[in-house]
Amino acid sequence: MIGALRTPEQQIVTVFGGSGFLGRYVVSLLAKRGYRVLVATRQPNRASFFPMGKVGQVHAIQANVRYPDSIAHAVARADHVINLVGILQEGGRQRFDPIQAEAPALIAEAAKNAVSFIHVSAIGADADSESAYARSKAAGEANLLKIRQDAVILRPSIMFGPGDNSFNRFASLARMFPVLPLPGCDTRFQPVYVGDVAETIARAVDGAVKPGIYELGGPEVRTMRQMMEFVCEVTERKRLIMPVPNTVARFQGTIMGGLDKLTLGLLPREIVTTRDQAILLEKDNVVSEAAIAEGRTLQGLGITPTTIEAIVPSYLIRFRKTGQFDLKRNTAPTTPDLLAAKSGDATSDFHPERASGPAVGQTSSH
Repeated sequence: MIGALRTPEQQIVTVFGGSGFLGRYVVSLLAKRGYRVLVATRQPNRASFFPMGKVGQVHAIQANVRYPDSIAHAVARADHVINLVGILQEGGRQRFDPIQAEAPALIAEAAKNAVSFIHVSAIGADADSESAYARSKAAGEANLLKIRQDAVILRPSIMFGPGDNSFNRFASLARMFPVLPLPGCDTRFQPVYVGDVAETIARAVDGAVKPGIYELGGPEVRTMRQMMEFVCEVTERKRLIMPVPNTVARFQGTIMGGLDKLTLGLLPREIVTTRDQAILLEKDNVVSEAAIAEGRTLQGLGITPTTIEAIVPSYLIRFRKTGQFDLKRNTAPTTPDLLAAKSGDATSDFHPERASGPAVGQTSSH
């Protein structure tokens, strides 16, 4: 094993899509472990802000998974390769098949000399799905395994964390509209913290995760309605949630997707739900019983999943009417021990003699 022969400082990890939402967490963890990281991205300037690692430890390089030559250059010296590239919606030259069905195999073919290969797919990957997104994810896994049977494939549910595309989107909609038409209202999800997914990837690079397909979900299963209600509670907004039938959601998705193309993608991302996405919202997005029984989960890897209550409120406060300043309403007025008239309890640091003026509730003797 490479870990027994070389230290992390002597190993190179190439991360495709390392400048994205999940990628930033992955790169940070790898840098903390001492690995040298190459962030392969279409736009290297997007990765130039990384305030992590030692000088020269994290380096951004230009690579596009649609061009084999750029892939070969990115993995030429890699000891480990991670593929995080994926899209939620097609647009322009960004299509599901080239990026999600074909690219994993292209990267694996170029990275045959890499010791490990980690690929991030998604719960819901299904070769028989009506959704083009789900079919492309399944095809990507199948094509990859033809080349790298030893690959580690991770299927997370929807991920949350600062900068996510889920809870931030829900909060934006709640801020914009008094009534929230909600497709997939009763569909179940298992939101997983992006930091937990990144930790799984880092452990796979360490060699602590066996090859196979893992399904990553958080500690709780919630319906779409319950997640929206949670967002409304955190942002302190009362909104009417109106379930949208599947047939209506598909029709609206067709119209909205067409309008988005006609406007060249200028519609606000928060309000655009395509027909393909509406189809995805019809099926539960949770960890399977088989994965649980076989230990192919976060818990099976020894990782305790993080709850949404522990993370989400910290970055949704900005969606309240007065933002983070709402916190002051929940803070009880207290008097510092230094200025108190008497000691509060046995543990109180009561030193009124150090104060420059009288204690609260007392008048000056001068």
